Parts: sequence; structure tokens; C-alpha cells
Amino acid sequence: MLFWQNFFKNSILRDDEHSKQNNNHEELIILKQVAYNNNEIDVYFSTNKNINLYHLEQLCDEVGWVRRPLKKIQTAIENSFLIVSLFYKQNNKEQLIGFARVTSDHAFNATVWDVAIRPSFQGQGLGKILIHQVIHQLRESEITTITLFADPQVVNFYSHLGFLTDPSGVKGMFWYPK
Repeated sequence: MLFWQNFFKNSILRDDEHSKQNNNHEELIILKQVAYNNNEIDVYFSTNKNINLYHLEQLCDEVGWVRRPLKKIQTAIENSFLIVSLFYKQNNKEQLIGFARVTSDHAFNATVWDVAIRPSFQGQGLGKILIHQVIHQLRESEITTITLFADPQVVNFYSHLGFLTDPSGVKGMFWYPK
């Protein structure tokens, strides 16, 4: 537990700007100001599952992911243990910047999926903030094992955040239809 306390003691969240909307994990929290189009904008964090699927699809397009049917994305979101998004507000509308979702057995294990940061916002620490908040939310739920799958080009990113590759290289196995 001491590791996790140290991990989050320098949290980026500013408690004085914390505003809970209700008690079912739909916080709106200002994380930090970032540069965007020669301006400083506030970035917000939310765990609200009611995410605009078209905005999510646009984010996925921008990071180069293959399109998936919106109905299946909605099902995945509804059945996820945790949804985390980063956004900013422009003209009273939310603009999605980052996204991650997590599945879990609700007791011990969780797997992080679909982590994405809009390319125009990459390189400003938002991916790190997103993952730290995912870990924080999972630790609050007393989840002890957190896993994810990473493409080779982002393994170093996750390694710097404390994730380890399987030293024996054989724990992860996959079954695919033939």
C-alpha cells in the first residue's frame, strides 16, 4: 500500500477545483491547463459512461485505429467496469481529448483497454495523467492486479508508468477464430 500512497502523493488533481456531480463516479475535475491553438485550456477528467460515440469514433480515427461498429462500442462501454475520459470545453460543448476503458472481475483483476489521446494533445503529459487516474480509480476499488496490452511502439510509455512486461513472456495467451 505504501507504494500506491507514494505513487499518488503528488497527484496532479487540484483538490480545490474538485466538483462532484453525484456519487456514482461521474466526477468533473480540472486536471491542468495545456497549450492548444496558442491558448491555455483547462482539461477535465470524467468517469461518466455516457460518452458521445461519434466523438469517440473521431478520436479513434485520429489515432489511426480501425473503425469498429458503434453498436459494439456502446456495448463494450456499457459492460466496462470503468470509463475514463479527458476533455475540454469550447462554446459550452465538450471536446474529447483522451479515453480509456477498463474491464474487471470487480474483486482482484482489471484490464485496461482502448487508451487514446488526440494527436494534437500528445506530448503534454495527458496520457500519463489518464493512466494515473485509471490506476487511482482501480486502487480506490481495491483492485490489486492491473493489466493491459500494448503495441510495441508504446511499451516504453507504459514501462515508465510502472507496468512490467511479463518476464517469462508466456503468461499472456490468445485464442483467435481460424
